[in-house]
Amino acid sequence: MVSVPRLAIAAPASGSGKTTVATGLMAAFAGRGLAVSPHKVGPDYIDPGYHALATGRPGRNLDAYMCGPDLIAPLFTHGAGGCDLAVVEGVMGLYDGASGQGELASTAQVSKLLRAPVVLVVDASSQSRSVAALVHGFASWDPEVRIGGVILNKVASDRHEALLREALDESGLPVLGVLRRAPQVATPSRHLGLVPVAERQADALDAVRAMGERVREGCDLDALLALARSAPALSDEAWEPEAYPQEGSRPVVAVAGGAAFTFAYAEHAELLTAAGAEVAVFDPLHDEKLPSGTAGLVIGGGFPEVYGPELSANEPLRRAVTELALSGAPVAAECAGLLYLARELDGRPMCGVLDASARMSERLTLGYRQAVAVADSVLAAAGTRLRGHEFHRTVLEPGAGATPAWGLLQPERRVEGFVQGGVHASYLHTHWAAEPGVARRFVERCRG
Repeated sequence: MVSVPRLAIAAPASGSGKTTVATGLMAAFAGRGLAVSPHKVGPDYIDPGYHALATGRPGRNLDAYMCGPDLIAPLFTHGAGGCDLAVVEGVMGLYDGASGQGELASTAQVSKLLRAPVVLVVDASSQSRSVAALVHGFASWDPEVRIGGVILNKVASDRHEALLREALDESGLPVLGVLRRAPQVATPSRHLGLVPVAERQADALDAVRAMGERVREGCDLDALLALARSAPALSDEAWEPEAYPQEGSRPVVAVAGGAAFTFAYAEHAELLTAAGAEVAVFDPLHDEKLPSGTAGLVIGGGFPEVYGPELSANEPLRRAVTELALSGAPVAAECAGLLYLARELDGRPMCGVLDASARMSERLTLGYRQAVAVADSVLAAAGTRLRGHEFHRTVLEPGAGATPAWGLLQPERRVEGFVQGGVHASYLHTHWAAEPGVARRFVERCRG
């Protein structure tokens, strides 16, 4: 049995202030000297970066679509082990999940799997007594979801606060915090959401401090901690990446990082390490060589379109990546990595490993996908089924090579990506904890 005090921070809809409240709570409790474990529902890569700044621990995702409901509590317990408190930021509205899949991957489902009390963040800017009907509806919709209190956001005045509190007195749910209308904390956005922490480290630190201060001033931290401590113990064993007997040296797996490649799940590096790899992070914006002894390469998601000129200008590294790929070494590229391996991006030369051209688009491609491996590759045997997520505003032409990486089954049937020698490149983001054999297979191929 594992007992970690925990809260799920949810809202009736996107834009209500979940990220401000969740990150602010993490910072406020960490400022009290508590070890706080940060978590995010869904596939989002950016919010966990701010969570990590607030807590000093890796931000971790809990995605019931990609990993399956049975892995949610074990992954949570793995991340929260030894902590005094866990804060789970929700996704979209409380009951919103994967399209057409009922409650799957919703904050409500994750809160039930974790038996975590929910704090509902309500944008109260355009209502007074109606807030009680809204909160009552959310609290009564699913009796298994335990809403333990409300934080009112964007409250205009003392009078407005009094009206809201009077209305909520009838709901039976306590008001655990009130945040006044204020200029938005400086967390700039662009085409895929917030600007990642790695691109604005100092400003991001200031933003997290500001969120923490707002929450300290406006919320009852003692009541919130008491609510978190009311969560029952979990009986699920913690997920752990399975370690394998090491034979010979540990192959070096270079993992792209830095401001251009910020999208990564913490469990991927843990799985590679457990499978016997030595993980070496490098920055394609600045490093002109791959890490010494690189036997395999992982290039995840991020914003190469923002850093196209700098990536293109680093010719020595582009040549090194191309030479490694042409040697047949294992290369796994997701989304941004796919674009980096292309011939060009918005007219600027990239690595040229793939005979394809990428450009920015006005159209956002976003959503969960079911996929099957079309052919054997360094990541999966033909026929392997995985669930993943697409999230980009770029277009690649052609979208698939002679041997595609994946056949996408839902919501539309199509093939995409490239399997070419030791290269597996695709737009699809996957969570390797759902299929640990992916990391093991990749490291085995690195050993030759």
